[in-house]
Amino acid sequence: MMTSNLLALISFVLISTFTPGPSNISSASMAMLYGYRNTLRFLAGLTSGVFVMMLLGGLVSSTLLTLFPAVEPVLRVMGAGYLVYLAIVILKASYTFEQAEANPMGYAQGLLVNLLNPKLVVYAFTLFTAFLTPIVDNIALVIVAAALLALTAFSAATVWALFGTAIRCYLRQPRITLVVNLIFSLFLVYTAADIAGII
Repeated sequence: MMTSNLLALISFVLISTFTPGPSNISSASMAMLYGYRNTLRFLAGLTSGVFVMMLLGGLVSSTLLTLFPAVEPVLRVMGAGYLVYLAIVILKASYTFEQAEANPMGYAQGLLVNLLNPKLVVYAFTLFTAFLTPIVDNIALVIVAAALLALTAFSAATVWALFGTAIRCYLRQPRITLVVNLIFSLFLVYTAADIAGII
């Protein structure tokens, strides 16, 4: 029973973390535009956002269900708005690599992507109520779990960022770069629409 629960937990975490979402799409976009090294501060912000949300999820999991309905509409609008802003930034910065290298987004922008992501709240709530209930009374274990989940999120964002870097190596024509960035931007707009409940 314990093995099947652990397998279910690992599957849920890996599928939720590595599939396309705001963090992964924006990581690939940033790395494609600026290179992996210049994206590290953005990735650190994303990771910190996951850590904070997981920590809060673990510490307030008993009251999260009652709190979330009250703040969900605000989080949805703010999160969707920020993703649209990111999509515009990616699109505008996509004409040449030289132009794009001037203004890489940093830690604060990465942090905001996850702090304004209502799906991350749902993810944290699901993890701590469905899988990690036995540890919520132990602050040390909640911190360890939050750190491990943040590390997993960093790994996923890194995989996507390296994918973006690999694409960057092959894109030297501004038109092709613009098309690829348009695709990434549209993914972010689609995610924003999904978060806002439009689709």
